[in-house]
Amino acid sequence: MTDTTTIPFSTPPRKATPVREPVIALIGNPNTGKTTLFNALTGLQVKTANYPGTTVECRHARLQQQGHSVTLVDLPGIYSLSSNSPEEGIVLDLLLQRAKPPVGIVPGPDGRILDGMVLVIDALRLERSLFMATQLREFNIPIVMALNKMDLAAKRGIHIDPEQLTRETGLPVVPISAKLGDGLLDLIHAMMNGELGVVSVPSAPPCGSCSGCPFQSGFAWSCRVAASCMRRPGKQHSARSEAADRFLTHPVGGWAAFVTVMLGLFYLVFHLASIPMDLIDALFGKLGGWIHARLADGWLQSLLVDGIIGGVGGILVFLPQIAILFFLLALLEDTGYLARAALVMDRFMRRIGLPGKAFVPLLTAHACAIPAIMATRVIEHPKDRLLTILIAPLMSCSARIPVYTMLIALLFPNDPFRAALTFLAAYFIGLSAAMGVAWLFRRTMFRGESAPLLLELPDFHVPSLRTALCTMVERSGIFVRQAGTVILLISMILWALAYFPRSDAEGAEALEQSFAGRAGQFMEPVLKPLGYDWQIGIGLITSLAAREVIVPTLSVVYGVGGDQNDDEVSPSLLNTLRSATRSDGTPVFTVATCLSLLMFYILAAQCLPTQVITRRETNTWRWPIFQFAYMNVLAYVAALIVYQTASRIL
Repeated sequence: MTDTTTIPFSTPPRKATPVREPVIALIGNPNTGKTTLFNALTGLQVKTANYPGTTVECRHARLQQQGHSVTLVDLPGIYSLSSNSPEEGIVLDLLLQRAKPPVGIVPGPDGRILDGMVLVIDALRLERSLFMATQLREFNIPIVMALNKMDLAAKRGIHIDPEQLTRETGLPVVPISAKLGDGLLDLIHAMMNGELGVVSVPSAPPCGSCSGCPFQSGFAWSCRVAASCMRRPGKQHSARSEAADRFLTHPVGGWAAFVTVMLGLFYLVFHLASIPMDLIDALFGKLGGWIHARLADGWLQSLLVDGIIGGVGGILVFLPQIAILFFLLALLEDTGYLARAALVMDRFMRRIGLPGKAFVPLLTAHACAIPAIMATRVIEHPKDRLLTILIAPLMSCSARIPVYTMLIALLFPNDPFRAALTFLAAYFIGLSAAMGVAWLFRRTMFRGESAPLLLELPDFHVPSLRTALCTMVERSGIFVRQAGTVILLISMILWALAYFPRSDAEGAEALEQSFAGRAGQFMEPVLKPLGYDWQIGIGLITSLAAREVIVPTLSVVYGVGGDQNDDEVSPSLLNTLRSATRSDGTPVFTVATCLSLLMFYILAAQCLPTQVITRRETNTWRWPIFQFAYMNVLAYVAALIVYQTASRIL
C-alpha cells in the first residue's frame, strides 16, 4: 500500500474569514503536455503575471471541485534542478521556499508556497521523465504522478503498468490523456482529497562508465524502473513520421517548408481578420460619431473622440490579427513543427557565428525582446550571450504587428496575398538583419567559435484546439489590457500635447502650433529625407515607450489636425491616413513613405524598456546605449535608401 500525505483542506467557514487555499504546482519536462493539462483543468480562468524579479511568466488559476478548491500553478518546463537557466532557478527557489510567491499566490503561515505537486510524466519517454522524480525526493513535498499521453502510447503498442510504477516510486499514479480529457476526474480527485505521496527513490552510487556524473544514479534508477513497468514493441517511430522528419529538417526541403508555412500563416492572419477588423472599425466609428453629435465643440468632445476613441480604437482594430496569429502559432508549436524549424535555422546560425542555444531566445523575441534577453541566461559563454542580447531586438516582436499591419493595409488594402508576402518579408528582413549584424560582430568584437544546438525533437501531434484557444485568449487579453491602460494613458497625453496651447487657429494650423507640433517641426529636417513630416516625427518620439504606440499616436495627431464636420465623422485610422496631405496638397502616406516607415520600424530600437533590461542583464549602460545607437542608425540608413529609391522608381 502506498504511503500518502494528506493535505489539510478547510471547509469554507460561514463567516467571511479569508482562508488560504492549498497551492499545487504542475512540474515536468518540456513537451510532456504539462501546459495542455493545465489548460484542460482550468479552461479560460488563467491569470498571468511574472515571477518576482524576472520576466518568466507565472500562470495560475483556481480549481474548484467536490466542495474543495485549490490554486493550480503551471511551473516552467525544466529538465533538471541544476539552476542553469532562469526557469530552473525559479522552480528550485520555490521548492526551497526561498523565493517570493508569484503574484496572486498566498504563502502559508510557515512561509511555504507549495503544498503539493503534480509530476507530469510523458508515457512515450518514461525514462527521461522519471529522472525528475529523483531530484524531487529531497524536498519532501507531496506528489501525485500524472502519466500523460496514454492514448498515444496505446496507439504505439506501449503498455505501462501504473500499479508497478506506484510500487517503484512510492507515488500515486494516475494515467491520463490531457488532450482527450481521459483520467482528469481521477487526477482532480487525487488532488482534492490529498491522495499525494512522497518520492521513495533509493540512493544508489554512480555506476557504469560515467562514474564522475552526479546524475548517473538517477538515470540508472529511471531506466530500471521504466524497464520494470513498461512493455513496448521494437519499432517506435512510423515510416511516415521518419519521412516527415527527413524532409522538414533537410537543408533544402526544410527551408522550403519553413517559408511555405510562414507564408500560409501570414496569409491567414490577413485574410481571416479582415471582417472582424471592419466590424471593430465601424463600431468605434459609430461611437465617435454618436459622441460628436451630442457634445458641443470643445476640449471634452475632442478628448473623447480624438484622444480616447481615436487612440484606443486605432490599436484595438488590430486585435483580430493578433489573436489569429497567436492561435496559429500555438497550433504550430503543438504539432511539434517549431522544433524542426529550430534545427533548420541552427545550421544557418552557426555558420554566421551565433551559438546554437541562441535559437530559443531569438524565437522568444518574436513575442517580446524583454523575455528573450532574459532567456539568454541559458547560454553559458559570456560573449555568445552578449552577442545574442544585442541582436534579439532586431527580431520582429508582437509589438511591431500593429505597425506592420497598419502600413501594409495602406499599401495593399484589398490584396491579402501581396499583404501576406510583405508581412513575411518584414519578418525575414528583421531576421536577416539580425544574422548580418551577428556575422559582423562575431568577426570584430566577439571573435571565437559558437556552441552547437542540442534540441530534443518532440513527437508529431494533432494540435489541441483547446490549448490554442486558451493561448489566444490569454495573449489577446494582455494586449487589450495594455490598450485599456498604458496606451489609453499615452493617447490622452498625446491628445493634450496636440490640443494645447489653444489659439485662434483651426485644424492643421492649430496642431502645428501645439506642443506636439513644435516638437515634430524641430525634428522634421532630419526626417524629411526619409519621407516623413513633423506629424510622423511625433509618432517616432512617442513609440520610444512602446513601438505600437505610433498607431494611436497617428490616429490622435491626424485626427486632431484633420478637418471634420458634424455630419461626417470617421475616426477610422486607415481612412484618416489615406486622406492625410502635406502643406502642398500631396498625400503623406505614399508608397515610398509607407515602405520607408515599414523599414524603419523593422530595424529601429523603439522600445526603451528593452534597453533597461539589457542594462540589468549586462550590468552596465555601455551595451544598451550601443544597442540603441546601432539599431537606430541602421534603421535610418535603411529607411533613407528605401525612400530615395522607391520615390524615384514608383
